[in-house]
Amino acid sequence: MTLIFVAFAAGLIAGISPCILPVLPIVFVAGVAAPDATETPKGSWRRSVSIVLGLVLSFSLLVLAGSLILSGLDLPQDALLWAGEILLGIVGLGFLIPALGERLERPFARIVGRQPSSSSGGFVIGLALGLVFTPCAGPVLGAITVLGGSRDVHFETVLITLAFAVGAAVPLLFIALAGGGLVHRVQSVRTRAPLLRQIGGVVLLLMAIGIATNSFDFLQRDVPGYTNALQKKFEGSTSIRKQLNALKGGKGSNSVSGSLVSCPEASPGLVTCGLAPNFTDVTKWLNTPKGKSLSIKELRGKVVLVDFWTYSCINCQRSLPHVEAWYKRYAPYGLEIVGVHTPEFAFEHVVSNVKAQAMTLGVKYPIAVDNNYGTWLAYDNNYWPAEYLIDAHGVVRHVDFGEGNYALTETLIRKLLVAAHPGLKLPPPTSVANLTPFVETSPESYIGYKYGLTYMDSNVAPAQNVATQYHFPKDLSSTTWALSGVWNEHAEEATSVKYSKLEINYVAQDVYLVMGGTGTVTVSLGNGTVPTTIHVNGVPRLYTLFHAKSSSSGNMVLKFTPGVQAFDFTFG
Repeated sequence: MTLIFVAFAAGLIAGISPCILPVLPIVFVAGVAAPDATETPKGSWRRSVSIVLGLVLSFSLLVLAGSLILSGLDLPQDALLWAGEILLGIVGLGFLIPALGERLERPFARIVGRQPSSSSGGFVIGLALGLVFTPCAGPVLGAITVLGGSRDVHFETVLITLAFAVGAAVPLLFIALAGGGLVHRVQSVRTRAPLLRQIGGVVLLLMAIGIATNSFDFLQRDVPGYTNALQKKFEGSTSIRKQLNALKGGKGSNSVSGSLVSCPEASPGLVTCGLAPNFTDVTKWLNTPKGKSLSIKELRGKVVLVDFWTYSCINCQRSLPHVEAWYKRYAPYGLEIVGVHTPEFAFEHVVSNVKAQAMTLGVKYPIAVDNNYGTWLAYDNNYWPAEYLIDAHGVVRHVDFGEGNYALTETLIRKLLVAAHPGLKLPPPTSVANLTPFVETSPESYIGYKYGLTYMDSNVAPAQNVATQYHFPKDLSSTTWALSGVWNEHAEEATSVKYSKLEINYVAQDVYLVMGGTGTVTVSLGNGTVPTTIHVNGVPRLYTLFHAKSSSSGNMVLKFTPGVQAFDFTFG
């Protein structure tokens, strides 16, 4: 029952996400374009409901049995997508040519024993929409997609799929009702019903062509994923991930001993989540010499980022520029990226489609085509995109799901590269803009010189292993820090010597600092609150400097007594 509720909520969120933008004009036009000016409000309501019912039916069948149906009929895996696009085009022509529209609606009218009506035409449009509907995927849709693709469908899967589809269709129902309501509320619109149908026909034809040619991808990419935070709240908890993994039968290779499902997501520092599973049951390798396969074992000695993606996923398309920039920047220094392309829909199984879209999107690193979901299940994954960062010894050290957290991931990549190659001098971090709209936090910031400083000082450059006088700058940029007084900068940390202060501008709800040595640290915020004192004693550990009810930006000044070591800031 919990999963059914979560699936419905996930569908609602998917139904208002940027991914549904291409179908909104179709739904609105279908709601507006009544067959004539005599249609009653009840008929308009019936047509809108029919659109939603058609979408729920065809989308559910596509997710659960689309690949099986196509395989059984020996048809290409993208045949249903093309069928939906063609059907939308035919419906558009039916709006332009009334006789054709009546013929198209007649078979559905016979099923219910009535004359052709606008409700039967709405059902046809809904069927076509379900075949081209590609909502932004989260763990729920990921789980049912894998179950459908691997032909492991059971009663619980059907219920959860229907719950998701109904949830996604609810916002579209309101769009259709709004279109139908417009006809009945505005008399001047109502009297122009034939013209409305012709305009609707043109819109349907243009949208069908646009969807077929991926012409709307740029629009979906450019509109930030404003539902990401809401999606993570409902679907992203460890509890839900474990329930979804149980729904899949716990098929991952790690299921017996400490599944990756238990690995903390987007942890502010490196963690240890066990040995990385190998690339399993890969259909084909792209972007490797002569299609050579790769394995986690033969990549030992390299830092590896495994990125689960699929080419029609808008969330993935928005994250790809960051991943591609990391590959270009750090591949010469020992980073390997493997994009595991696990299909969300049947048409994404077509290898030629994957190859063409990878070229269009600029993906040059190795791609494992995971059509049988072998690698997806081996990692117990539930997300597109999902990133698993693996160290040079083959151990998973960080996982992150969905968009965002790019600065954190890059910081950890740099840290693992330096750990694998001591003394390695890395170029500056990449500068791809993060357009993710949910609340940002400052990236993890290391005080030692080893990892590349976010330090600012208008007079003195950071000195290594020698006591040096520092000065605060006049203006401190956001998410950076600076020193004042005498400090001794070491590779991993900085030790306070005399009159030592540290100022940081942060964006976070919680601010933490790893500190060691012996002494006290006085924390002063720039908002008039009373300073607090933290006693530092012994082995380095994480100390909480600041906690608030919500995320905000602020300035913090820390005053250190001599002998306290400051290692790195993390933020929550």
